[in-house]
Amino acid sequence: MLSLFVIAAGVPAPAASLDYVGTFVWRDGDDSFGGFSGLELSKDGTRFHALTDRAHLYWGSIDRDSQGVIRAMNIAGRAHLKDRQGDPLPPGYHGDSEGLAIGEDGRIWVSFEGFDRIALYENPDAPAARRRLPPKQPWMRINSGMEAIAIRGDTVYAVPERSAREDQPFPILTFRDNQWGQAGEIRRDPRWLAVDADFGPDGWFYLLERDFRGILGFASRVRRMQLTDEGPVNEEILLTTRPLQYDNLEGLAVWHDGQGIRLTMISDDNFLALQRTELVEYRLRD
Repeated sequence: MLSLFVIAAGVPAPAASLDYVGTFVWRDGDDSFGGFSGLELSKDGTRFHALTDRAHLYWGSIDRDSQGVIRAMNIAGRAHLKDRQGDPLPPGYHGDSEGLAIGEDGRIWVSFEGFDRIALYENPDAPAARRRLPPKQPWMRINSGMEAIAIRGDTVYAVPERSAREDQPFPILTFRDNQWGQAGEIRRDPRWLAVDADFGPDGWFYLLERDFRGILGFASRVRRMQLTDEGPVNEEILLTTRPLQYDNLEGLAVWHDGQGIRLTMISDDNFLALQRTELVEYRLRD
């Protein structure tokens, strides 16, 4: 199996690397299908929730072969997320949904950029519950807002797509008991933008990043780190892909497949025929 990792300047060699598991191209004929930017899997990787950037949520089951490679994505349901009044969110400024996190209680958290906020849904068909808006930040610009969210316990962690400048780190916002805070900062490398995050069963915080290289397409990378009271420590770059190796990977789920920690990523096809929705999987090897 192919093992990939890249060491950044000033970052020690990682204690772990990734083995490639497989890629699955997902297709469906519904008009709302595509543009996936958020992904959550069950603890055993057999069920999924996938979020589009037009406020549609899909869920269902995953069929795998004897090696654990995805063979089918079975859609059990889909819902158009609503605002606080119960009206379906339109695409664009109010409905640009980007991040997805599901708590142990089953409640659904969704981050939006454009009108920057985090919304809470008791179930996919419920109206959004009222929650305090985040404090205004310099990075709150169109198409640059809260992109990546992850949940641990009763705290939601959010990382914006961009920091204020290329030479400034990404802030890690926290949301708990309807109050906003900050849990430190993550080093930013120019060009790389944060697109999704998840806490693994090992307790580490995993961050998926993207670099758009024009006609050369997209490159992706995955970092992991431990979040402490003093901020992130022990950062490792686990994966850096070549441009055009995969499509526009935007969603990340981290789980345990019985042999090791598995990373599942999903691509945003931007609703374009030239792109595709694919799920890419790697297994962590410590």
